[in-house]
Amino acid sequence: PGDPEAGELGLAAVPGRQAAFRQGLEAAVHYAKAVGCPRIHVMAGRVPLGTDRAAVAGEMETTFIENLRYTADLLAQEDMIGLLEPINSRITDPRYYLNTPHQAAAILEKVGRPNLKLQLDLFHCQIMDGNLSRNLEMYFPLIGHIQIAQVPGRHEPDSPGELNFPYIFELLESLGYTGYVGCEYAPKGDTLEGLGWLRSYWESRGLQHGGTSKAAK
Repeated sequence: PGDPEAGELGLAAVPGRQAAFRQGLEAAVHYAKAVGCPRIHVMAGRVPLGTDRAAVAGEMETTFIENLRYTADLLAQEDMIGLLEPINSRITDPRYYLNTPHQAAAILEKVGRPNLKLQLDLFHCQIMDGNLSRNLEMYFPLIGHIQIAQVPGRHEPDSPGELNFPYIFELLESLGYTGYVGCEYAPKGDTLEGLGWLRSYWESRGLQHGGTSKAAK
């Protein structure tokens, strides 16, 4: 993430910070190997303070692509995947460079490396673009990780909000998604109590708590 105290939120697309980005990436690989995690979120970073987004967009994209190619080469040696996550600029971070799945997909195409994928956080996607069913279907071949939170409160999926998560989960299953779904939300209260939505979902699918089949037992 760079230096949060200096207002940074990633460095991969920030011109002039290439050396610091590579140093941070090497540290991330070290940590990922230690905990056995094969995926690393490569954070794009923010548009520099005092600059116009449109004026620096070209330079930031060039920097991003160069850093992502370096990342892909390094992660390939470790059999790891790099992930790009669009973060909404309407609520969460007005200055974040990477905002939409469309922008991320275009950059992934330009980089052209198979071990770089899209980290699709449905909270951010809904706020920026909506159209979740079509976006999931369209970008499914690029997706390396899914994250969820209800909109707009960013709480549990069964909290009041815009998204129908039982439908979304069934859509992911129908598409053949076999990866993890990260709970990128702020619990409204107790974390374990807040996981009641997951227990209810398992039961609706004929599964025991823990995701095992009742038939198998």
